[in-house]
Amino acid sequence: MNAPPDPGPFYHGTIADLHVGDEFTAGFPSNYRPEITMNHVYFTALRDGAGLAAEVAAELAEGTGTPRVYLVEPTGEFEDDPNVTDKKFPGNPTRSFRTAAPLRVLEEVTEWTRLTPEALEMWRERLATLRNSDAEIIN
Repeated sequence: MNAPPDPGPFYHGTIADLHVGDEFTAGFPSNYRPEITMNHVYFTALRDGAGLAAEVAAELAEGTGTPRVYLVEPTGEFEDDPNVTDKKFPGNPTRSFRTAAPLRVLEEVTEWTRLTPEALEMWRERLATLRNSDAEIIN
C-alpha cells in the first residue's frame, strides 16, 4: 500500500445529518451535476474548506439543508482531487482528495469559519454560472 498523500486530519462538508460510525459512500448524484453519479467521495484536510463545501451544498439544496462538517477517516486509499489539483490550483494547496472507499464519520465539527453574507452571495452567483455551463467533472 502506498503512503497516503496527506496525513490529515480530514473533513467532509455536507448537508447530510450523520452520526459517529456512519459512512459516506460513492454512488450518489453530484451536488454540482445531479445527472452524474459520482464514483468517488471527496474530502479535504482543511476544516474551513469542508465548511465551504457544506455551505455550497446548502445553497445547491436551495436552503433545505443545514451545513455540517464532519471529521472523517478514509477507509481505503485516496488520491488528490483532479477536479482542483493542477487543473485549477497547481499542486494541491486546497488539500482536496477523493476516494472510492467509504469515509467513516468520527465526529461532527461545529466550529469553522462561516461565509460572510457578501461571500455567500458571490458563491450563489458562481453556482448559478456553473449550473448553466458544461463544466466537466473528472469522475
